[in-house]
Amino acid sequence: MLNKPAVTTEKLDNIIQNRWSPRAFSEQALSAATITALLEAAQWAPSCMNEQPWRFIVCHKADQPEAWQNLLACLVEKNQQWAQHAPLLVLAVAANNFTQNGKPNAWAAYDTGAASLSLSLQATALGLVSHQMGGFVAEQCRSRFNLPADTTPLAVIALGYQADPEQLSEEFKSRELAERSRAALAERFYWGGWELQKP
Repeated sequence: MLNKPAVTTEKLDNIIQNRWSPRAFSEQALSAATITALLEAAQWAPSCMNEQPWRFIVCHKADQPEAWQNLLACLVEKNQQWAQHAPLLVLAVAANNFTQNGKPNAWAAYDTGAASLSLSLQATALGLVSHQMGGFVAEQCRSRFNLPADTTPLAVIALGYQADPEQLSEEFKSRELAERSRAALAERFYWGGWELQKP
């Protein structure tokens, strides 16, 4: 397994330090218990007024091959090249309105993102890998999965066991093996006001 821990000034929890988004997936199926653990991790994410606006369409290649193929087909072609090996594809969808009063929920996407991260962190804890993708065709997801009009598909998440990067094309293999990087803290985090540096 290719490990690429985040390089940080301070030591982070191992789950956060070791979570990254590889593209080399083994086709080994996931157990029902493993999938349930992933979904329960998402279920317990925080949300505004405990609305839990996330909806996840879970497509396990071993159990729902037609649904899995439908979701794979919604991905852009470059993502299909490597995601075709992931045994689990999950469509993250936000329900845009509060269930209690039907009013717009301005935090639906934010909360669905939190649930998606919880799912991804649980994957890391279980020795799995995850890769969240924005490269998909939302309208295809709507039609193939009969999404209600008041929902927004936000991402497709590939999950499974990591495989050898050698299975990837040269383009993807070089990205797989490249060093991870992030912008400096001062470029993204401000102290007490927009673009104010820490004193």
